[in-house]
Amino acid sequence: MDKEISLENPEFSVVISCYFEENSIEEFHSRLKSTLERTGRSFEIIIVNDGSADGTWEKIKTIFEKDEHVYAVIDLFKNSGQQSAVTAGLGVARGKAIVLIDSDLQLAPEDLPRLIEKYDEGYDVVSGYRVNRQDSIWRRLPSKLANWIMRKSSGIPLSDFGCTYKIYRAELVKAFEYGPFNVFRTPDVISKAGRIVEVPVQHFPRPYGKSGYTFWKLWQYNMDNLVRFSPRLFQWLAIICLFVGFLFFIRILAGFFTDFKVMKEITPGLILNALVFSLLIVVGVLSIIGEFAIRSFLALYRVPAFVIREKIIRSEKESI
Repeated sequence: MDKEISLENPEFSVVISCYFEENSIEEFHSRLKSTLERTGRSFEIIIVNDGSADGTWEKIKTIFEKDEHVYAVIDLFKNSGQQSAVTAGLGVARGKAIVLIDSDLQLAPEDLPRLIEKYDEGYDVVSGYRVNRQDSIWRRLPSKLANWIMRKSSGIPLSDFGCTYKIYRAELVKAFEYGPFNVFRTPDVISKAGRIVEVPVQHFPRPYGKSGYTFWKLWQYNMDNLVRFSPRLFQWLAIICLFVGFLFFIRILAGFFTDFKVMKEITPGLILNALVFSLLIVVGVLSIIGEFAIRSFLALYRVPAFVIREKIIRSEKESI
């Protein structure tokens, strides 16, 4: 169901992705709505069910029926990942600014006014960073790697890219024309922002269920960012190889004129270690190239990252 409306665009579009959140979504929505109402700003809420197989979708539809501020609710056929769910929500967002926040109650909706305060100062992106992060080491370690990769790929020194809690100016996000064949990616948007600021936000242990971000999914996310970072990666590999090759050249050349040695004497053990190290580097580079080729193949055949099962958009004629 998809209904056209002609209501005035709100100032904020809050896009929420949910995955097995039947125990938290009602409390989260209540706290978020109360916080937004206290700001005195116009807003809409868009909730996306990322293929949850529990009662999440039914509770989302109940919230939609009760709260006129919930402009749209979307159900994806299967779990497609947070970025895909966010992309589905962005497709119907009408606000002048996009607010992203997780619905698992690890982030506090009550912190939103602090981000809005910075947004009002003219920043393009206001990013929350988690203080005293309450996640296991198996979440924090790949997250640290992801932050490093995203800092390098975007050229922006944010400390916590992985924190969903952010406000983006809508023009910045919509310029990328995100959709099923081009999903939302935080480093892409942030790399094009002129003014960025970080704001500390609270972080709490997850009260219900388990995170959809398993160690393996975080690793896949890191590899995806690494592939996107590949041009610079190859540049650095080229620099390292040229530097090491230059050292070998100097060593050989110096051997004709002096006993001075740039490197230690070459032994069979050193040669073996060099060969093994070189083999690992070659295999790693070939793996990255293979991943890049596969993604290019999939992009060529336009395989969608997500498919919407149901989309309910509020009509201006509806009333609560």
